[in-house]
Amino acid sequence: MKIRVIRTAKETGELLKELLPLETEKHPIKSEYLVTINPSISFQKHLGFGGAVTEATVFTLAAQINHASRQEVLSAYFSNEGIGYNLVRIHMNSSDFSLENYTYVISGDESLKTFDISREDRYVIPFLKEGLLFQPKLKILISPWSPPAWMKSNNDMNHGGELLPKYYQAWANYYVRFINELKKRGIPTWAMTVQNEPAAVQIWDSCIYSSEQERDFVKSFLGPTLEKNGLSDKKILIWDHNRDIILERALPILNDPIASKYVWGTAFHWYVSEASENLSKLHKLFPDKHLLFTEGCIEGGPKPGVWESGERYARNIINDFNNFSEGFIDWNLVLNEKGGPNHAGNFCDSPILADRSSQSLIYNSSFYFIGQFSKYIRPGAVRIDHKALLPTGVRLVTYRNPDVLLLSLFKMRLIQRNKLVL
Repeated sequence: MKIRVIRTAKETGELLKELLPLETEKHPIKSEYLVTINPSISFQKHLGFGGAVTEATVFTLAAQINHASRQEVLSAYFSNEGIGYNLVRIHMNSSDFSLENYTYVISGDESLKTFDISREDRYVIPFLKEGLLFQPKLKILISPWSPPAWMKSNNDMNHGGELLPKYYQAWANYYVRFINELKKRGIPTWAMTVQNEPAAVQIWDSCIYSSEQERDFVKSFLGPTLEKNGLSDKKILIWDHNRDIILERALPILNDPIASKYVWGTAFHWYVSEASENLSKLHKLFPDKHLLFTEGCIEGGPKPGVWESGERYARNIINDFNNFSEGFIDWNLVLNEKGGPNHAGNFCDSPILADRSSQSLIYNSSFYFIGQFSKYIRPGAVRIDHKALLPTGVRLVTYRNPDVLLLSLFKMRLIQRNKLVL
């Protein structure tokens, strides 16, 4: 039997490099390292990989870098020759990775008569349309960072605050209007999260919900409003924050039979904690609900050339997938060489950076590490059972694509072929 091998390795400089196939007859099993795969035992179905199309990303690609680089980015992410993304997350209203705070209505317009997303027509919508040309089955997830300031207890889109109960219905209607305006432009919505990071008071766009507030908003407003407007096929994901307290945040919502019927699953991020085992705990309690990673990035500005960035991605992907996560959505697809623009100065890294002075793209290790998975674990693949005896530092996840078994190995440093041939 021949085994196809693709490797990304620091010491050799290989980046998604296909090696000569391994022939099992020429590489007999070594007793100290053994992987046993059992396709008869299967787990979650894979949704896919993707990243966020923020205003910062598309402004950089449309206004600050040349057209050829923009097209290169689209192909690198969304084509089969690239790393095959099929998921996208966008913000409803502004996020920190916007040029400024903004909403789609004028202050006090509870009826939403002034609702207007023309700001998104400048950069976001054209990029999404181009992405759909590469990937017609693109699944688009929308997330709000903050309602309009006048709907909140602190009258500010930044610094937390809470959605005032008297505006719960208007805010639910806001989702419907946004989804319908996207549809008019040929942009399909697959799913939404209730609130980005609802437990974090940030100096940028943010809004606080307790788990009970999120439950009540979904149960009595968002879920019924979507249903009333013929949008019950749009998935609702709760939490959209870190793994560390995912159980205590999800339980009050999923234990409520009325709220739970509207909830497709729970979204989570990687900040603060790598406690992926919490995902399995939640899955065990609610096996019919889904789990999806919706944001992670390297914080503190760009780190071009840093290998450990990619390792963090690989470690999190494998651990989450082995604990029932069904997909992976990275944060910004592209940022400039400063890690922005960001209206609050919250600069971060991204898998691709656009250097404005040289008009060139910088591919970080994270791009290739994501590609080790996204190019080969295809939507519809099923995770299958494995048992492994491996060297320290080696992590493993196994999937069955419709036509092939896939084994993904990751080690913190290069795996020497005379030690491990899988």
